[in-house]
Amino acid sequence: MFYDEADMTKYRCRICGHVYDPEKGDPSQGIHPGTPFNELPPNWKCPRCKVGKENFEPMI
Repeated sequence: MFYDEADMTKYRCRICGHVYDPEKGDPSQGIHPGTPFNELPPNWKCPRCKVGKENFEPMI
């Protein structure tokens, strides 16, 4: 499946520094590779420190 470049932006947790990489997904929570950050489920948590998506910021 094709994703535009904006959808594949990496996001960093402001609390612990974990980086969500859409190309890798999050296998620990059943998130498949190629899943953009904005398509993560609302209850998705940082796999490292367990905070919510609202604590992530895009990496520029």
